[in-house]
Amino acid sequence: MDDSEDERYRAPALDKGLDILELLAGVDGGLTQAEIAKKLDRSPNEFYRMLDRLVRRGYVTRLDGDRYSLTLKLFGLAQLHAPVRRLVSYATPLMRELAETSQQANQLVVFDRGSAVVIGQQEAPNYWGISIRVGSHISLFDTGSGHVLLAFRSPEERQMMISEHVRSTDKTAQSPEFFTRLDQIRDRGYEMMASMQTAGVYNLSAPVRGSDGKAIAALSIPYISVINTPSAPDITRTIELLLATCEKLSHLAGSTVGSSA
Repeated sequence: MDDSEDERYRAPALDKGLDILELLAGVDGGLTQAEIAKKLDRSPNEFYRMLDRLVRRGYVTRLDGDRYSLTLKLFGLAQLHAPVRRLVSYATPLMRELAETSQQANQLVVFDRGSAVVIGQQEAPNYWGISIRVGSHISLFDTGSGHVLLAFRSPEERQMMISEHVRSTDKTAQSPEFFTRLDQIRDRGYEMMASMQTAGVYNLSAPVRGSDGKAIAALSIPYISVINTPSAPDITRTIELLLATCEKLSHLAGSTVGSSA
C-alpha cells in the first residue's frame, strides 16, 4: 500500500485511541492527561473525549482522580484468543492425569472482565466428586481459584482486578486481612480453604504461571474425603500432586505465552 492509499484509509480517532492504549501499556502508575498529551506531542484537549470513552468502555481507569491507567479488560479479551485455547489444549491431558492420580475433580480458571471463569474441567474418575461447569463465573473473594489469581499478580494488577470485580458484582471491597491472606498464599505457593459454598469440601488451588512468573490461570481441586476408596490420596498428597501438575503446566504455559507475543 502506497502513501496515498495509506492516507485514504486513515482513521484518526482510532489511531488516537490506540496511541493512548499503547502508551499506557508501557508505564507503571498511570499518566495524567497533560503527560499523555506531552508524550504523544499533542494538545491535552485532543485527548479528553477519547480518554472519557476509554474509561466508560472499561479499557482505562482513573487513579486518584487525575491519572489514567490501563485496566485488565484487554487481558480479559485476550482470554478468548488462541493462547488460552492452546493452554486448555495443553492442560487437558495433565488435568486428566491429575484426576486419575488424586481421585478428585479439577478445574482450570482464568480472570476475565471482572470474574474468575472456568475454562477447563475434569470429572473425578469415580462416581463421587464435585465439578463446576465450563463457562461458570465464580467469585474472586470467596473461592480458592479467585484467591490464587489475585495472590500471584502485582499489587497494581491485583487492585485493578478487584475494582473490576466489585463493579461487575454486588461484592464489596475487602478488608486488610484479606490482602494479608493473599500475601500468605503467595508465600506458601497455594491456597487451601474450606469451601464457602459446599460443606465438607476443601478448595485446593495453585497458580499456573506465565513466562513472567505471574498467574495466568489457577488449577483447583474441590477436595472431598472419599471414604469408600481407602487408596485415594489424602489431602497432603493431593496438594503435592496439584503443585506438580501446575509446575508442568506452567512450563508449557510459559512457552505458549512467549510464542504468542
